Amino acid sequence: MGSNSEHENDYGAQSITVLKGLEAVRKRPGMYIGSTSARGLHHLVYEIVDNSIDEALAGFCDTVKVTIHADDSISVEDNGRGIPVDVHPTEKMPGVELALTVLHAGGKFDKNSYKVSGGLHGVGVSVVNALSESLKVWVKRDGREHYMDFARGATTTKLAALRDVKAKDTGTKVWFKPDPQIFTELRYDYATLANRLRELSFLNKGVTIQLADQRPGEEKEETFYAKGGLEEFVKFLNSSRKVLHDKVVYLETTRDDVGIELALQYNDGYNDTVFSFVNNINTHEGGTHLTGFKSALTSVINKHLATSSFAAKDKETKLSGDDVREGLTAVLSVKVREPQFEGQTKTKLGNSEVESAVKSVVNDLLHTFLEETPRVKNAILEKALSAARAREAARKARDLVRKKSALDIGTLPGKLADCSLSDPALCEIYLVEGDSAGGSAKQGRKREFQAILPLRGKILNVEKARVDKVLSNEEIRTIITAIGAGYKEDFSLDNVRYHKVIIMTDADVDGAHIRTLLLTFFFRQMPELIEAGHVYIAQPPLFRVARGKEEFYAYDLRERDGFIERLGNGDGKSSVNVQRYKGLGEMNPDQLWKTTMDPETRTMLRVTMEDAVLADSIFQTLMGDDVEPRRVFIESNARFATNLDI
Repeated sequence: MGSNSEHENDYGAQSITVLKGLEAVRKRPGMYIGSTSARGLHHLVYEIVDNSIDEALAGFCDTVKVTIHADDSISVEDNGRGIPVDVHPTEKMPGVELALTVLHAGGKFDKNSYKVSGGLHGVGVSVVNALSESLKVWVKRDGREHYMDFARGATTTKLAALRDVKAKDTGTKVWFKPDPQIFTELRYDYATLANRLRELSFLNKGVTIQLADQRPGEEKEETFYAKGGLEEFVKFLNSSRKVLHDKVVYLETTRDDVGIELALQYNDGYNDTVFSFVNNINTHEGGTHLTGFKSALTSVINKHLATSSFAAKDKETKLSGDDVREGLTAVLSVKVREPQFEGQTKTKLGNSEVESAVKSVVNDLLHTFLEETPRVKNAILEKALSAARAREAARKARDLVRKKSALDIGTLPGKLADCSLSDPALCEIYLVEGDSAGGSAKQGRKREFQAILPLRGKILNVEKARVDKVLSNEEIRTIITAIGAGYKEDFSLDNVRYHKVIIMTDADVDGAHIRTLLLTFFFRQMPELIEAGHVYIAQPPLFRVARGKEEFYAYDLRERDGFIERLGNGDGKSSVNVQRYKGLGEMNPDQLWKTTMDPETRTMLRVTMEDAVLADSIFQTLMGDDVEPRRVFIESNARFATNLDI
């Protein structure tokens, strides 16, 4: 210890690292774009596109073109005003160079330049520059086209004028190639970009957004343009659902300096699909704008019920928020000058004035709309009353699954083999397909922290069932009781008994179906569990490859063939024993522990929800009543299916 003391005490100014310019971004990229995997890679595109959309919000841009080039580089071009090229009075460099090389330098910090804007706290374009191997920018402004380029955030070619252009010909084009030193994934996914750009076109009506893929063999091009804005968004979300009224309820106005746009339409389903946005940012956790909308919707529909012909038949009925939202598809978009996002995550709005603005608009305009469209009003009231009756019928069933206490073992299901530890952060529960696999899992597990819940057969498809039917299903009641956090609006993340809920099914078609049914249940009834990162999918091996006392477990065909080659030693495959596991029950407890349950060696997939709009659409397509969209989905994706047991 003594020999190190002089170094330990040598802590002076020279020990402090100063990260100048964009070095901080390259040192800690995750702080700025979330990750260096595919998610962060796509975020680079969103940051540049957000700048173009901000120009559109300010009224200076109506066309944005995004191109994926053959080498997976990206270009984004718009017809906005162009990034300023004049020299900044205090920084003594052109505005475009300032925006691209200095953090927190941008027009978004000047209230006169942009009244509202999205983007990543105004650091977007410089972050993209820092994380790109190369970036080039062309600016058309003031009758001239200018150009400059950069490498990993540093200027390599100073701003230069290329040619004269017409005074009205303005805009910015940014080309960049993500840096392989930073990113673990360098290939762009067309569908991921298309979904976000489609969403932006709905949120910014009248803006044309083009997406082109120039990669060999994948060439395609789409144009997104929504003249009707959110009205078209709701129709898109309901495209595979049976709607109760053709006319979409649509409101657009400004109140108390808050721009408010809302579209809603009811369908015959039993779940609600409500998305909220602030300055084009999807507020996954809601916030004051969503609270205002839900409160006003419940109030307005209850007022209309009281004066309707239904009132005589249902005198005692008071509709709850869940009742009026059953089968609702709605999109709420607000534009706020100075949004306050809780936790700097931009997923929950905190501005209190927005709640009252949204509430008063929905109270006034929705009330008027329903007055003027009695057919729509009656369809909504009938749906809500039907939901209220089902809720009452479900009340007793709900009481059965509501735990008296997180530690009240008396109410836990009999077939649950619980763990001995009580700290949820240390505990995990396996939802296992079938009693035989459940038996192996119970014998192979570590009892201290692993609980096993065997499931018999396939659970109910909650996409097609109402709350009373869902809660009358024994397997679902068992899952809700075991997890211990309640259900739907009663759900409380604080009461979750296990921080890892692991779905473990067979590697066959039936297993995949059961897994999808369970994911549908968690997505529709306990979405908070997914958002908190508590839901996982176990990855049991597909093959056991053995020769003599040597054995390996393979998770795909390539791995299997590699082990066969390794064990064969050129003697041929005949001496190598290959076993294909079709069911978990085929493994003995030791094998199941070693391959699928041992935290030291197992592989698991964590279920995340990066795009709630896309997730909602896929669950509706795969698990809903309408067959045609499901057939199209299967035909489009059949080529990706592997390991089918047919």
